[in-house]
Amino acid sequence: MMKLRLSPATERRLKNFKKNRIAMGSVILLGLALVASLASELIANDRPYVMKYDDKIYFPTFREPLAAELGITDSYTVDYAKLDLATHGWAVFPPVHFNPLQSNANVETYPSPPSLNNPMGTDDRGRDVFARLLYGFRISFVYAIGVWLLTYIVGVTFGLSMGFFGGWVDFAGQRLVEVMSSVPQFFLLIILISIFEPSLTLLIAVTAVFGWISISYYTRAEGLKLRKLEFVESARALGLPTWRILLKHVLPNALTPIITFSPFAIAAGITGLAALDYLGFGLAPPTPSWGELLNQAKKNFTTAWWLAFFPSLALFSTLTLLNFVGEGLRNAFDPRK
Repeated sequence: MMKLRLSPATERRLKNFKKNRIAMGSVILLGLALVASLASELIANDRPYVMKYDDKIYFPTFREPLAAELGITDSYTVDYAKLDLATHGWAVFPPVHFNPLQSNANVETYPSPPSLNNPMGTDDRGRDVFARLLYGFRISFVYAIGVWLLTYIVGVTFGLSMGFFGGWVDFAGQRLVEVMSSVPQFFLLIILISIFEPSLTLLIAVTAVFGWISISYYTRAEGLKLRKLEFVESARALGLPTWRILLKHVLPNALTPIITFSPFAIAAGITGLAALDYLGFGLAPPTPSWGELLNQAKKNFTTAWWLAFFPSLALFSTLTLLNFVGEGLRNAFDPRK
């Protein structure tokens, strides 16, 4: 199996990136936030980790028991907050006792200010803001990573092919790029979402249709620069197939724009999803969303400051950390250094 090996220059640049404390600290913080979001059910959930009820042990977070198993006959779902655990047993709950879709019935008004039960308050339907931010972070990152992967796979493939082969391949590819660039992408995205039922998969696919254009410019330039260099000519003289030359010799030496622009592309994806949700063209309610919380903040700006403060803080912190990572990569891969 062929392995993709980095060039000595790329390895040296990655070592320089690791020496950047701000960038490495940002990577660590983003990693911790992503791990916490992936484990959202263990942090914010109305179902306990473990529960003893009538001498039986249950693990509702991992496998929810049937209502009939707990002696409930008037409902198909289990409301663990209403179970008489003091009489029938005990339970160990997550730190936040609410899932992102659950309303807190014990507050007087919706939205309600931060409290011990809801550390970041509730939204206009009584749902815990912290839980919705935590689950929304996972959705935002899945969207951003999905768009980034699809756009970069398509853009790098098209860009390197246009630059490496040149001739009619480059001519036809450039005309396609010009046509795609002239399309009002954001408005077309809104039109398509308004026609079809929005879903995470649809949003990723539609966004990726146009998102590959920008990275194709840079990889095309790399292909044009690398195709006539000595190591590529030597590989051709040895009779290596074109696909092997592209993967083993051209791509590893064209990683600079791919790596340095990736954090900014992911940040743009998070911002794009928040903007769509804010305008009401994003994921269908009641999906946890940062943009939807900001939309609520606009409607309740004078009475619910927490709806503006905490989602804005989460969005600002995430984008700032991603920008620090991008700046660190750009400095590490700067050819002048």
